[in-house]
Amino acid sequence: MEPFDELLTMAESAHGHLCAGQILGVRMAVLGCERLGIDEPRGRDRKRLVTFVEIDRCATDAIGVVTGCRLGKRALKFRDWGKMAATFIDLAPKDVTGYRAIRIAARESSKDLARTLHPEIENKNQQQMLAYRELSDADLFTEEWVRVTLPPREFPGYKAERLACAQCGEGINYDRFVERDGQRLCYACANPDGRYYQPL
Repeated sequence: MEPFDELLTMAESAHGHLCAGQILGVRMAVLGCERLGIDEPRGRDRKRLVTFVEIDRCATDAIGVVTGCRLGKRALKFRDWGKMAATFIDLAPKDVTGYRAIRIAARESSKDLARTLHPEIENKNQQQMLAYRELSDADLFTEEWVRVTLPPREFPGYKAERLACAQCGEGINYDRFVERDGQRLCYACANPDGRYYQPL
């Protein structure tokens, strides 16, 4: 894996700016890969890794840069839980109960530690950016070994029948439909009140 500062430069380029969240995301992803023994997540180990992120903030972009996991590759999974956390899954050794993974979450106490470590810096982001480079992994993160079950349709490269929604006619991938009264409907047509958009 590239040196830390090179990964930060790559994350900054992808995200558009460098901030405390980017530093946390890079460190979180590096730690996750290290714990799993994945040395080249964007190279020879690229098919071994799937990552679940639990927040749609700056750290998520950095995690994607370090791991090479992307939504479009179906290797980055988003759960909108509002937590600065990610679970890194090694697809290589599977057993009957699922895949070995490590879930890493940022400690809330790291913000207070940043203030304590650098009280001379008034700007909170600058203070955290410096401290998050210096603090130990144990000061920044909690780590928990977990088991993750991935159904076949969640795998990168999964192929399945594509069909058209019986109501709107739009194509649906990866078995993401609802069967109702003998018709296969997309999620939006099956639950019009629950969709994120409303037709004008």
